[in-house]
Amino acid sequence: MKRLLLLTASLALALTGSAAPRELVIGLVAKSQGNPVFQAARVGAEDAAKELSAKHKMNIRIDWRTPNEEDAQKQAEAIEQLVLAGAEGIAVSCSDANKLTDAINRAVDNGVPVATFDSDAPASKRFVTYGVDDIDCGRQTMEELAKVMGGKGIIAVLAGNQNAPNLQQRVQGVREVAAKFPGITIRDVYYHKETPQDAAAKVEQVMQANPDITGWAMIGGWPLFTENALKWQPGTVQCVSVDALPAQLAYIRSGHVPVLLAQQCYAWGHRSVELLIEKIVEKKNPPAVKEVSALIPVTKDTVDEFAKNWTKWLPN
Repeated sequence: MKRLLLLTASLALALTGSAAPRELVIGLVAKSQGNPVFQAARVGAEDAAKELSAKHKMNIRIDWRTPNEEDAQKQAEAIEQLVLAGAEGIAVSCSDANKLTDAINRAVDNGVPVATFDSDAPASKRFVTYGVDDIDCGRQTMEELAKVMGGKGIIAVLAGNQNAPNLQQRVQGVREVAAKFPGITIRDVYYHKETPQDAAAKVEQVMQANPDITGWAMIGGWPLFTENALKWQPGTVQCVSVDALPAQLAYIRSGHVPVLLAQQCYAWGHRSVELLIEKIVEKKNPPAVKEVSALIPVTKDTVDEFAKNWTKWLPN
C-alpha cells in the first residue's frame, strides 16, 4: 500500500511537472524593418508579451514578420503565413489598406483576431485600431507651423507613401487648417518612398526648385532620421514634423525644427498586444473600435527629458 501511494504521488508530480505553460503566438507586421518607429513598436510588443506572460502564467511570443521595405503585398502574405503557422492574434500597420483588407478578413474568418496600429484598414474586419487621430495629427502639425511662421508664408507638405490611408488623412488635416490662414499658401504635397535617404533627397530637390518655400509641414519625420537633411540656416525656413526619434531630436537642439510631435510608437506594439490578449485570453472587447493615442509636443524646453524615453524604447 505504501509503495502504491508513493507511486501514485510520483505519477501525479510527474504529470503536474510536465504540464508546460500554454504558448500563445502574436504576429506583428509593421510597415518596414528599418524605420525606427517600428523598431520601437517591436520592443513595446516584446515588453508587453513578457509582462502578460507573467500575469497569465503562459508563454506569449511575438512573431515579427515585417518586410525590409514597405510592401503591402508582402504584408498580406505575412498575415496569411501567420495564420497557417498558428498565430492566435495579429497586429498590423497597413501600408495599403486596399491590399490588406482581404488578408485581414481571411485571418478573422479563420478565427484569428486582428488589430491595426498606426495605419488602419477601416473597411476590414479588424476589431480595433490603435494610433493617433490622423486628421487631428495633420491639423496639429499645421497649427504649430502656422504659429512659428506668424500665419504667413509658402509651405510644402512632406507626405511619404501616397497609398497609406493614415498619411492621406494627415494631409487632409493640414489642408483644413492651412485654409484658415489667408497668408499661407501650400506650394504642393510631396510624396516619396518612406526611407530617410529618399525623404531627405526629396526635401533638397524641392528646395532647389522652390527657393521661396519658407515652411515645411512634415506629417512623418523621415528625412530627420539622417544627419544634415535640412540645408538651410536655422530659422530661415520653419519646420514642424511628426515623430521625435533620437536622430530627430538633434534638429530641435540645432534650432532647425522648433516643434516635433511625438507619436507613441513604443505603445503601438505594447498596447496592440494588450488589446489582443484581452480579447483572446480574457474574452474582452475594447469599448470602441478606435483607441486614440495623443501626440506629445517636444520643444527645446522638453527635449532632454523626452530623450530619456529612448533608452527604453530602442535597443542599442
